[in-house]
Parts: sequence; C-alpha cells; structure tokens
Amino acid sequence: MAFEVTPIYALPLAVIFLILWFRTTSMRGGLKLSIGDGGNPEMLLRIRQHGNFVEWTPFVLILMILAEGMGAPALYLHISGALLLIGRIAHPSGLKIDNSAHPLRYVGNGTNILATLNMMVCLGVNILGL
Repeated sequence: MAFEVTPIYALPLAVIFLILWFRTTSMRGGLKLSIGDGGNPEMLLRIRQHGNFVEWTPFVLILMILAEGMGAPALYLHISGALLLIGRIAHPSGLKIDNSAHPLRYVGNGTNILATLNMMVCLGVNILGL
C-alpha cells in the first residue's frame, strides 16, 4: 500500500525537526556544552522546544500511518496532519521561560491533543469495522 497523505505532513515536520535540532546544537556548541543546559535558561528552553517536538510528532505520525494503512478517509488524515503541523509551528514560539500561559503554547498543545484524538477515533472505527 502506498501512503499518500501522511508523507505530505512528515516532510515539513522533518524540516521543523532539523531547524529545532540546529538551534539547539549550535547553541550547545557556542556554550561548549556536551550534554545538559549548563544552567543556561535559553539553552534549557531550546532543549525543551526540540524535546517537545520529539515527544509528540513521531507518536501522531505513527497513528496517522496506522490509520492510513487501515484505509482511514483522507479527510481525517489531513485534519490530523494539519493540526499537528500547526501545533508544531506554534508551540516553540509559545514555550516561554517567563510565561507558562502563552497562547501559542496552548495552540501547540491543543492541536496535538486534537490530532491524536482524531486518529484514535479513526483507528477505533477501523478496528471495530464501523
């Protein structure tokens, strides 16, 4: 089976992954840190921006691949893919050291949850044959 929808979202998400990785790694090199944040709040922020991306993105993409493989309608895959992409763009800008209630942080987390729930429903419907 050829996957046609999930790769549309996997590609830009891979680009975002590399941008976040580069920002973290370049700062780490500039601070001469091998691991950790060295007590630098900006380094910690970049680590968490990248880490949050890594915590959410593969999970939702796996759900999308499974749903697409089971024949979920493309519309639902596009909904989850778009929500995930929007969230992964918004979240790093909303993750702030001094503002845990930044609106873009809520957008990032909320869209991830909605994308996950949407794929859970798609998988459940396919598993139950509904």
